[in-house]
Amino acid sequence: MQLQGKRGAEVKVSVNNKEYGTYSLDKNQTVTIGEDDWENILIIKDGKASMEKADCPDKICVNHAAISKKGETIVCLPHKVVVEVVDENGTQDGNQIDIISK
Repeated sequence: MQLQGKRGAEVKVSVNNKEYGTYSLDKNQTVTIGEDDWENILIIKDGKASMEKADCPDKICVNHAAISKKGETIVCLPHKVVVEVVDENGTQDGNQIDIISK
């Protein structure tokens, strides 16, 4: 499904389930995410977002591929950081269809 995903407009960053900020994928920028005792560095460049640095022990988020399509995420579990690609309305899926199975 991700191979045919549509390009997102923004990345929404949440820390501990609280919105930290929303950043355009069209603007190259560096975003510092963190608190007093930890820090993550998010890089947005050429329409893609990637975690450049994290002082967590496992560095899974740093080793994750860059994201740019709606619904893609980068997660740093130790710091409870979630970076998700959304459309201009702030949603992962522009169709907003719920699927219920019986």
